[in-house]
Parts: sequence; C-alpha cells; structure tokens
Amino acid sequence: MLSQVDEVRNNAYLVGMAIGRATMSEIHEIATLTSKGQITLPKSIRQVLGVDTGAKVAFDLRAGEIIVSRADAEHEDPAIGAFLSLLEADIRAGRHVQALPEDLARAMLANAGRAVNLDEDIEGDVAL
Repeated sequence: MLSQVDEVRNNAYLVGMAIGRATMSEIHEIATLTSKGQITLPKSIRQVLGVDTGAKVAFDLRAGEIIVSRADAEHEDPAIGAFLSLLEADIRAGRHVQALPEDLARAMLANAGRAVNLDEDIEGDVAL
C-alpha cells in the first residue's frame, strides 16, 4: 500500500483525495424529512450524481456529515477519464512523464487545505 506522499508523488492530481477532501464544486440544498423518515433528493443533487427513479444511493456518515453518492459508482470521477486520455496522449507523443520529487509531494501535502492570500507579498527568495 502506498503512503499519502507516494500517492501524491505519483499523481499530483490526487492531492485532494490524499488529504480526504473532495475537489468538486459545492452545492448546498435543503430537503425536508417526512414523518416516514424520507427525503426527496433535490434535482441539482440528482443531476450531479447522475441518478434517476429507481437508482440506488449510498449514505455515509463522516465526522458528523452525511455523504451521499451513487451506490453503483463509488470510485467514479468524470475527470479521471479525461486525465487518463491526456496522460496517454503525452506518453504516445514521447513526452517524459515521471513522479513528482518527494520533497515537492511532501510540501503539497503539508500545504493542502491552507488558506492562501494571492495578494500577499512574497518574502524571501523564490525558486522557479
């Protein structure tokens, strides 16, 4: 099993997954619980999940929050297919594809999730 650092080194796009947070844009909807304990999933949520009548959804409780996902597509990510196609094209074209250096992967993990002020002045030397 790969460590988080190894996973990020091998695929920089996994940094969000490695620290356990979604990178998809957020949607906030309200649903009302019926007397039978049922809710209707709002249309925008159904559309994003790609579910319709009769589809199964999974509910996971994590840190006091409910995560709703399609039951049949636990590990699907629409961006993965596009990324893999791009990667395949780079490999076919002979472009050099390699893992991230370990120090960069560690820095990415250490700084993931931190707020950044893009207008703040940079102090010290910057290596590009």
